[in-house]
Amino acid sequence: MRCWLAALWLGLAPGLAMAGAQRYEALADSVRAQLQRAVADRAVPRLAFANPMEGQLWLKAMSQRMARFVADPFEREELLATVHYEASRAGLDPELVLGLIEVESRFRKYAVSRAGARGYMQVMPFWREVIGERDHNLFSLRVNLRYGCIILRHYLDMEKGNLFRALGRYNGSLGRPEYPTLVHTAWKARWQLEATPSAARVARN
Repeated sequence: MRCWLAALWLGLAPGLAMAGAQRYEALADSVRAQLQRAVADRAVPRLAFANPMEGQLWLKAMSQRMARFVADPFEREELLATVHYEASRAGLDPELVLGLIEVESRFRKYAVSRAGARGYMQVMPFWREVIGERDHNLFSLRVNLRYGCIILRHYLDMEKGNLFRALGRYNGSLGRPEYPTLVHTAWKARWQLEATPSAARVARN
């Protein structure tokens, strides 16, 4: 029943998003240093496929699915390539991240939640002080996705690979099923391909 309601919500509310707010928790120095190194990455985003043809097939399939949210094909391609790169380097399934972005912001670059979370992945500004730099622009495509993927990976590690609990932490709704169910439904119904060659999965479960 919950999954049916989640699907109905996602299908009938194209202008809405279920953005939440990550909550500040003190980090061990070693964890903070690890996250800081990850945020400092400056490599050029690229599709993380061993075979370029596989990458182009993935890009085409995902671009078609994203067209309902993002009209400009060049914007879709840049967004997808960056999602794939940042998710893969964080050990996440890029298609899961697309499902999360759909629920968090409906692919709106300048989305701001009532709690102040920003951008595609609805990153809370306090993360700049904790693991990044004060002048990082959370509305920047690359910066937002880099932070969001690193934060989700951090929560997955905290929860020993429990995706539903990690998603609850990401949204600030730990212990409630609504948000994880929405993300899981969007991921499986709209973004997950039957077979995605060479794509990173939630590797460190």
